[in-house]
Amino acid sequence: MRVIFLQDVKGKGKKGEVKEVPDGYAMNYLFKNNLAEEATPANLRKLEARKKKEKEREQAEKEAAEKLKEKLASITVEIAAKAGEGGRLFGSITSKQIAEELKKKHNMNIDRRKIDLKEPLRSLGHHQVEVKLHPEVSGTIRVHVVEQ
Repeated sequence: MRVIFLQDVKGKGKKGEVKEVPDGYAMNYLFKNNLAEEATPANLRKLEARKKKEKEREQAEKEAAEKLKEKLASITVEIAAKAGEGGRLFGSITSKQIAEELKKKHNMNIDRRKIDLKEPLRSLGHHQVEVKLHPEVSGTIRVHVVEQ
């Protein structure tokens, strides 16, 4: 029996796949647990429509990420921190602080986990910080650490 998987089923198929499975397995397990539906022509058309809608949504997300990347390129985030001799900070600047500063001063909501700091910033001055906006799009933010 041909079925369309509605969810990932370990060892059998991934969501959206159309596969041939034994009749008993489909009837007694997949259909009862809403893991799959029969691959009728109507259901296959619905699957194609869902895939098309998903592709359009992904394209819109990517375009939004590109716009945000351009916006971020023109922004400099200024963070004040206590520093000692030679411009070394007492403590460090983390991605959470950068995200909070972006939200507060520039009204931009960027998740701190998307800010890619190899290591926390520990010195005064200008730093380039990478931000992963989309799996295919990443931008940079200029962070200026000044003495408090």
